[in-house]
Amino acid sequence: MQSGTSVATVSALAIDLRRTAGFLVADARGRVVGKVEAPMYGSSPNTPDALAVRSGFLPRRLRLVPAESIEQIDGGTRVIGLRVERESIRTFL
Repeated sequence: MQSGTSVATVSALAIDLRRTAGFLVADARGRVVGKVEAPMYGSSPNTPDALAVRSGFLPRRLRLVPAESIEQIDGGTRVIGLRVERESIRTFL
């Protein structure tokens, strides 16, 4: 391990997205997007392609956060950092 690297922060590819329910999601500018409600599956029944993130006042809307938009996941603080801004994330339901 390199000096200065946090043990809790791992690349998005190394984390199991199935275990991120309840994590806080922040966009590239550090603004809160919402909390992970559940992983979303599409191309494979065993590997999530995206996360359903509950957002808004009295969290009413869901946003679909593609796995490839995840920059880092900090298991210690339970925060997922994105490489995109929240305006680029699609809302559904």
